[in-house]
Amino acid sequence: MASIFKPRIGVDLGGTKIEAVALDGDGDILVRERIPSPGEDYDGIVSAIAGLVESVRQDLGIEQIPVGIGTPGAVSAKTGKMKNCNSTCLNGRPLREDLCDRLGVPVRIANDADCFALSEASDGAGQGAASVFGVILGTGVGGGICINGKLLSGANAICGEWGHNPVPLNALQVDESSLPAPESTETRCYCGRFNCVEQFLSGPAFELSFEKLTGTRRDAREVTELAENGDEIASALVERYFNLLALSLSAVINVLDPEVIVLGGGMSRTRALYARVPEYLKRYVFSDQVLTRVMENEHGDSSGVRGAAWLWTPEEIYG
Repeated sequence: MASIFKPRIGVDLGGTKIEAVALDGDGDILVRERIPSPGEDYDGIVSAIAGLVESVRQDLGIEQIPVGIGTPGAVSAKTGKMKNCNSTCLNGRPLREDLCDRLGVPVRIANDADCFALSEASDGAGQGAASVFGVILGTGVGGGICINGKLLSGANAICGEWGHNPVPLNALQVDESSLPAPESTETRCYCGRFNCVEQFLSGPAFELSFEKLTGTRRDAREVTELAENGDEIASALVERYFNLLALSLSAVINVLDPEVIVLGGGMSRTRALYARVPEYLKRYVFSDQVLTRVMENEHGDSSGVRGAAWLWTPEEIYG
């Protein structure tokens, strides 16, 4: 192994795929491999990750080094086992310990949204910012916080989990020509609560809102394209989404006051978002100006796996 490269290995555990990369000391990808996920099969997931990491090692001819893992959940500070995973077979299982045993190296695990935030804070849209809030707006809604390029975990290992806070619908300021505020949700979020941010701002929630208004089911991308082409209902729904997003983000700004908010996930690709959301933020942020920059991510779908690799610094691995 050429020491100049100082590779790090990161793994992104998703619901349908598992991806691994090796980054060199400059953050460039040396190797990328991807396999299908075993689904709700815990032992199969452990074996799949171990096999994928071993394959990356062989491709590079590297020695055993620590590995970073991004997962759809977090490690409980109380039990050391997984919690809050929408891949439910992981919950209550000692994933970190099992992977350490299988791989023979130290393993760090972080939530996939935390990995996204770390990636974008390290060498992405938030590079150089003192404080970055990274947001996933996809099938689910999550977040992560980085201060001076370092990921915050928090006392309860839930730092940045804004997606399971309630949206204060009564605080939404709606113009006369706009759609009215959405009604409270009738069903519980998978976390057991009602009116979670995720229940209004995830891709599936956005699609459900369109279906309720039109009686037609369209995916989120199709709805945003309709809005861009002047469809009145789609345009009104997208505008309400921007307003709800700003209201939800204002709670984070009022507490954390980050320099940069980086958005990822399918809903982050909506073109008008980066002009409209900052305008709506002025309604809700407790300040006479809003200097927080709302930015699109730079690394796209690679941010999660890159952030997993960033969980270890070259200095920690190689001294």
